[in-house]
Amino acid sequence: MARWFSRRGGSIALLAFAMFVSCAGPVASAEPGPDRYVPEVAALEPELEAMYRDLHAHPELAFHEERTAAALAERARALGFEVTTGIGRTGLVAILRNGPGPVVMLRTELDALPIEEKTGLPFASTAQGLGPGGETVPVSHACGHDLHMTGWYGAARIMVQRKALWHGTLMLVGQPAEETNGGAEAMMADGLFTRFARPDYALSMHDEPSLPSGVVGYHAGFFRASLDTVEVVIHGRGGHGAKPHTTVDPIVIAARSIMGLQTIVARETDPLSPAVVTVGAIHGGTVSNVIPDEVRMLMTVRSYDQKVRQRILASIRRQLDAESAAADAPAPPTVKVTPGAESVYNDPELTARLVGALHRELGTGSAREMPAKMTSEDFAVYGHAGVPAVLLHIGAVNPATLASGARIPDLHSSRWAPELEPTLRSLVSAEVVLLMDLLGPRSP
Repeated sequence: MARWFSRRGGSIALLAFAMFVSCAGPVASAEPGPDRYVPEVAALEPELEAMYRDLHAHPELAFHEERTAAALAERARALGFEVTTGIGRTGLVAILRNGPGPVVMLRTELDALPIEEKTGLPFASTAQGLGPGGETVPVSHACGHDLHMTGWYGAARIMVQRKALWHGTLMLVGQPAEETNGGAEAMMADGLFTRFARPDYALSMHDEPSLPSGVVGYHAGFFRASLDTVEVVIHGRGGHGAKPHTTVDPIVIAARSIMGLQTIVARETDPLSPAVVTVGAIHGGTVSNVIPDEVRMLMTVRSYDQKVRQRILASIRRQLDAESAAADAPAPPTVKVTPGAESVYNDPELTARLVGALHRELGTGSAREMPAKMTSEDFAVYGHAGVPAVLLHIGAVNPATLASGARIPDLHSSRWAPELEPTLRSLVSAEVVLLMDLLGPRSP
């Protein structure tokens, strides 16, 4: 955390952000009003809804988004963007230069999830794809990327219509493989910021099941957690289940290890520094009367602070080694750590500016502060490259449903479906407001 805070102004910037938001924006309008500033969106609604339905019904898995990328590329070219496809395997970059000025990047994700859709929508996905092992799996947009892509295109259309009102370069990025945390790195490795343009600002939006439809959620500073996947093999000495004294039981070692791992967050980590250690899979044995030679486990580790992150990973190794040693295992556990996404850090100064623009143009009720999340997002890659970046969320649930206390399907659920309107209309409007603020003349 110290690295980020020293570079970004740290607590001073966050304090300035809090003071800014507390007094930013007029008090004349307390309700979101996308038509107040972006009236063009109303005429686009039929086209955008048709696009959303098409994308929703034809999802594609990470690094297989050929149809999806082609659909976005075709639309961007028709608007006059310079489009390059195949970036980071299946990503695309669309550039619209409009005179001197800043370069603003707006990213959307292309990929879907290996989940069978159970929403009951008339345009629900029945698509299938190939899983990592070559197996056939159902595929659906259970995380809202279809909504994000549609909003991305809608904002691009309106920005083209408003070319006389802004200056600079609009850089649209269609990123593959967000769900597998590999797409952003692949695009960067393929020269995203060198072959095309290095943005002055990077933005992205994500749908949100905890906010009312159409309300923008924001959080300055650390917003999404880092991700590490830990694969463990606990080695034992198998034998007959009726003669356990002749074995070293890896199932017992695994059980004791899992209970001990719970203390890493509860007793070794500062309660004010969020962290998660979850054992999501455990595999061992085949029949009831045989003690196996090994047990395999999979874990996910989440945190914000790099020091906490490294200490948690070291603690996992220490506890696993100790439990195996205590059981006199024939070998210490095999532990493989695969780093995933870094933590998403929303630049406080840029966040404050964008929230001020939303309050000013769409009303003070258009944006609401939300808690940080322990979920991960590879949008972090762009901020870690040194570009001021902000990831915002857009509420996607009927306000009455939220108020009722009903159980709402979450992202990555087979039953997740955003409330399309006013979510889509507000998403397009919010992105236009943000882009116009960064590319157009500043309002007094």
